[in-house]
Amino acid sequence: MDFDSYGPWARRAVDWTLDYHRTIRDRPVRPPLAPGATLAKLPESPPEAAEPMEAIFADFERIVPEGMTHWQHPRFMAYFPSNAAPASILAEQLANAISANLLIWQGSPAGTEMETRMVDWLRQALGLPECYKGLIQDSASTATTCAVLTMRERSMGWRGIRSGVAGEAKPRIYASAQTHSSVDKASWIAGVGQDNLVKIGTDADYGMRPDLLREAIRADRAAGLAPAGIVLCVGGTSIGAIDPVSAVLDVAEEEGLYTHVDAAWAGSAMICPEFRTLWAGVERADSIVFNPHKWLGANFDCSVQFLKDPSEQVRTLGLRPSYLETGGADGIVNYSEWTLPLGRRFRALKLWFLIRAYGLEGLRRRIRDHVDWTAEAEARIAGMEGLEIVTARRLALFTFAHKAGNERTAALLEAINADGRTYLTQTMHEGRYVIRVTMGQFDMTREDMIAAMDAVEEVNAALGGG
Repeated sequence: MDFDSYGPWARRAVDWTLDYHRTIRDRPVRPPLAPGATLAKLPESPPEAAEPMEAIFADFERIVPEGMTHWQHPRFMAYFPSNAAPASILAEQLANAISANLLIWQGSPAGTEMETRMVDWLRQALGLPECYKGLIQDSASTATTCAVLTMRERSMGWRGIRSGVAGEAKPRIYASAQTHSSVDKASWIAGVGQDNLVKIGTDADYGMRPDLLREAIRADRAAGLAPAGIVLCVGGTSIGAIDPVSAVLDVAEEEGLYTHVDAAWAGSAMICPEFRTLWAGVERADSIVFNPHKWLGANFDCSVQFLKDPSEQVRTLGLRPSYLETGGADGIVNYSEWTLPLGRRFRALKLWFLIRAYGLEGLRRRIRDHVDWTAEAEARIAGMEGLEIVTARRLALFTFAHKAGNERTAALLEAINADGRTYLTQTMHEGRYVIRVTMGQFDMTREDMIAAMDAVEEVNAALGGG
């Protein structure tokens, strides 16, 4: 293919995209396939000669859609949403056409400076103070790893990046059991180790207990260990748990520890002022991450990390060899020095299109609707025979289970997903197998919520209800 033939096929791809989204409600949310079904349709060896685009596109239509779980389906209520608003899709097409690598400023001046502005737009949208700067990461996992590395180096006086961590006092990171598994993995990658990630007990509302945190830090200091930082949870993946942010940050300030707030999902809701009480005090944190690609409408991948003092993370991760210098320019920002990857995609473009195309009020309206519809769904499930709410709704997430126990709940979930009208996922909570319900697909309607709850009710009844 060359650019002379690209145009007609690009238009064909757009037509396919329109048809896909217009008819997506007619598809089962999750495909009824066994592992290996798609693999069996793909040739074992690559072609030696070029193949016609007609054949390639036909195979795409035959193989791919029916083998995908449809994350943009309005009744996708599993994991957390991973949205793709039309304006964001369009911007991604343009970014892909330009296909720039934003490794340093001179490699893409407009891309770098647009990133600066879009991060600040989002800072304003979330009500954060002007002191916060930031960058667009690929995911919250990367942002958290950067924060944990910064915690480690800060606790060692930045000796680790020169001489390694051998011989240093063991750095200790603190988080609650409700924190995402990415914190565990970040501790592995940073050389902190699972044994030095201290999981602090939670209160009746599943938030980290500041008193236990303080005790753990002081006990570690007395034992010759090196408390390094605290990861706070705002909207945990399992049940949406939220740590008491202000009280935890009080402890952090008393003990001089670096803090990172993981608000990957719930952070998007903070564009609505009425929800900001959920993270009251967050303006005192050193690092905050949230994912516009979850609940705000941006295509994956797009995760924003705010930093109160970027110099500490840059000191930990920044590296500028001569071949990445920009001659004759002072005061430029190279965001690759703020993060792990050198190569970086032009992610700011989709935020620019997204925020302008819908406006903050349009985005707020969607989030408020999702929260309201989730509350309706929670009330409806609470009234279904044999079912009970296990963890109450937090924003747009709650969990439920069958009163008959884990096996019955697991069978119910399997049957709901086999039905195809909606897709839900599970978690373990205090020894119980529970079903998560979360809403947030960009184009879902109240009718989609009702249809999903109809499916739950009908499947539960077919299995015998109570």
